[in-house]
Amino acid sequence: MKIEFYTYNLELKNTFTISHGSRDFQETLIVALSEGEFTGYGEAAATVYYGVSTKAMIASIKSVETIIAGNIHLKPEELWELTFPHLQDNPFAQCALDISMHDLHGKRNKQPLYKLWGLNLKNIPLTNYTIGIDSVEKMVEKIEEFPWPLYKIKLGTEDDVAIIKELRKHTNSVFRVDANGAWTAEQTIKNSELLKDLNVEFIEQPLNPKDLEGMAEVYKNSVLPLIADESCIAETDVAKCKDYFHGVNIKLTKCAGLTPARRMIAEAKKLNMKVMVGCMTESTVGISAIAQLLPLLDYVDMDGALLLKTDIADGVKVYDEKVHFPERNGTGAKLLIPR
Repeated sequence: MKIEFYTYNLELKNTFTISHGSRDFQETLIVALSEGEFTGYGEAAATVYYGVSTKAMIASIKSVETIIAGNIHLKPEELWELTFPHLQDNPFAQCALDISMHDLHGKRNKQPLYKLWGLNLKNIPLTNYTIGIDSVEKMVEKIEEFPWPLYKIKLGTEDDVAIIKELRKHTNSVFRVDANGAWTAEQTIKNSELLKDLNVEFIEQPLNPKDLEGMAEVYKNSVLPLIADESCIAETDVAKCKDYFHGVNIKLTKCAGLTPARRMIAEAKKLNMKVMVGCMTESTVGISAIAQLLPLLDYVDMDGALLLKTDIADGVKVYDEKVHFPERNGTGAKLLIPR
């Protein structure tokens, strides 16, 4: 057994701005977990918002290296249970490790992960393409540079409805809007009425996660479906979201990998909630892992690699308004630029 770590500072095509802040680069960690002839790749993007660094992730994974070495023969879910008690304070590290183990497991069993899980690719959702907060002119420019049938528009300004009205003049594509917790309950209810007429599909995380009273009011009165993001981090959050949202957006990095994500998806479906999986501007390593879940999802936001100037990996790709899976086992990811 061997573990290698590769860190990158991925440059974005455009400055990416949401209500939390702006960035031009995305730090990310690739974990390469090898056993014999097979190597599994996992990824987790670092983020200041959640206080996560690549250095801390590497240290966390190294702290359980003995556990990994002694149990590399197990299934990914079994290894997750052994390592999580030690990594629960760093779910991003657990995520990178879990994805690498899943990729390794698929390669050892000579099948893509989705096939190992008994899934097929007949009816899978298409990812949205995200347009960050910018001047309206720049947002229009980004839409025209990347024609796509489905956009997620980041909002959280004083002129959010006006922005959507202006963007609507330039495309007939479906919009999803994501306020990243920047709105009030009153704003959300009012905006939902205006946005519905502008071909907006749903509103993601309109309020601060702590504003449960406001969210209950929004849930009663919004004319558009509501999807939780910052309100749904860990497995226990799915049930908590039931009376406040119509669906949940699950992030592999935040929930600690594919293992808990699959359980969260099952829980949401039991509660008759819509299920979305989102990304954190990962390379194709992380995106290929998300893609294995597509047959289980109602919506997906896996455009991370599309937002990069240069990708560092090959694997599941999105182009021509379709998701393209490579003829490879595991997640299908292959590192192109090792460091």
